[in-house]
Order: sequence, then C-alpha cells, then structure tokens
Amino acid sequence: RMKWAHFPYVKSLSEFNLEEQTALTGRQLTQLAELNWLEQQYNLILLGPPGVGKTFLAIGLGIESIHRGFNVYFVTMGELIHLLKTEEFLNKSKVQLKRLRGADLVIIDDLMYMAMDQREANLFFHLINHLYERSSIILTSNKSPEQWGELMGDQGITTAILDRLLHRVEVIHMDGDSYRMKHRKSVFSAEV
Repeated sequence: RMKWAHFPYVKSLSEFNLEEQTALTGRQLTQLAELNWLEQQYNLILLGPPGVGKTFLAIGLGIESIHRGFNVYFVTMGELIHLLKTEEFLNKSKVQLKRLRGADLVIIDDLMYMAMDQREANLFFHLINHLYERSSIILTSNKSPEQWGELMGDQGITTAILDRLLHRVEVIHMDGDSYRMKHRKSVFSAEV
C-alpha cells in the first residue's frame, strides 16, 4: 500500500514540528491523527503559502492512514491533470486512475497551482464527483477556494466542485514563514 500511495517522500506525523506552525495545536494534530474524519468521509483543505508544511502534513496523515489499513493515493495537481487527459489512450494512466478512484483517501497536492482549460476543469469535476461521499480528499493549495474560479475559468464548474468538496470539510489555514527558507543550507560557509 505504501508503494501504491506514490508519496514523493516519507515523513511521519511524529516528525511534524508543531513549533514551526501556529495553525494547529498539539490536540488538533492528535485529533487529525485519530482519523475519525477519514472514517466519516470528511475532506481536509490545507491552505497557505509555500513551505509551511501542507504537503508534509498531508503525507503524514496519509502514512498514518495506511498504517490503519486504509488505501491512500497521493498525486500532484499537474500529474492528476496529465492522468485524466491521457486515461483514454494510455494504459498506465488507466491503471493509476483506477487505484486513485478506489482509494479511501486521495491526496491532491498543489491544487490550483496553475490555470486549467475547460476540458481539464470538466475532467477534474468528474473525478471529484466520483469521489464525493466515497473517499476522503486532502487538498493542499496556496490559493483560497474563492480564487479557484478564476483559475478554472468556469464559475459553474468551480461552484459544483466546491459544493462537493465543502459539504463535509475542515479547512486549515497554515501560515508562517517557509520552513525551507528558514532552514536552508548554503554551499558557502558563513566565515570570510
């Protein structure tokens, strides 16, 4: 199941540094780790600027879900659009999307990172419609749902997608400075 999940890296919730993040308390993180939201098919939307731990938290929750017997599928929005557009003629895409559609938890990373054309928005809507009340979804995005309409270019499709995603959802606004920038390493030493 870990292999099928397609995580870009493996980081557990125990490695998530709460001191770096003000959006979640220890109690809230524990509640998320209990996975009651997943059993009740709630969605999570993790919003915030790059580097604040959205993907890290999503992967940690995904790994915890796998340890508890759930099937998980991780995909970036760019990869997902590619899979959806090539499903009709690429067997590999067909297989990947079958796994995704059968997962208990689908993690879509970097949602609305780039604009979609009409066809892509339609394909995405059909996927969200299929997953609705069958699977839980974790979305990470640096854009708020109010901004998604302009990136999809079709307010009707955006409204239909949001209606399904927000029916049962917990939105977590993660903020702060980029962890990557705060802890970046340099090739050059500080000494002169």
